[in-house]
Amino acid sequence: MKTMIPLAMVVMALFAVQRPALASEALAQKYACIGCHQANARLVGPSWKEIATKYKDNPKAAQQLATSIKAGGSGKWGAIPMPAQPQVPDADIAALARWILSQK
Repeated sequence: MKTMIPLAMVVMALFAVQRPALASEALAQKYACIGCHQANARLVGPSWKEIATKYKDNPKAAQQLATSIKAGGSGKWGAIPMPAQPQVPDADIAALARWILSQK
């Protein structure tokens, strides 16, 4: 005899699970990343595509990029420094790093 789980219970369980935010342009907008970065054009900082290209053969790229987002940095892309983003949750930073690296 099979037990059927009510659909409402399944939906509630899915919403109860804590998951990191899915990275997308919406997440980049939420944290104002798009004020300095764009998909295919250099603005204040490099484009998502430039970043993905620079890190494409680096197996540690996601962690390195996440560290750069959190701590900020300078000298990698020119004279304008990247300000630190300590207010952004680590899960969102990791998701943003993976999303940026997926931009081709």
